[in-house]
Amino acid sequence: MARTQQEIITQGYQALVDSLGVVDAIRFIQHFSPGQGDYTKERHQWLDKKSLEDVFAQMKQLPENDFNQYEEIIE
Repeated sequence: MARTQQEIITQGYQALVDSLGVVDAIRFIQHFSPGQGDYTKERHQWLDKKSLEDVFAQMKQLPENDFNQYEEIIE
């Protein structure tokens, strides 16, 4: 039987607490705040001014193997 969304959320929170402890689970959750603003509207303000070729050129300038992009300390 499929679980409800609330059951999955509850189980996910419990898994975080079991794995990280209460304090670090809270720190982890706080890291993923919803933020502010309208991302789609703001994205169009800068992306609509770029051609597809410009986007590809910028992508090619990025480091190919940037394995540290997600490494950070959550405080």
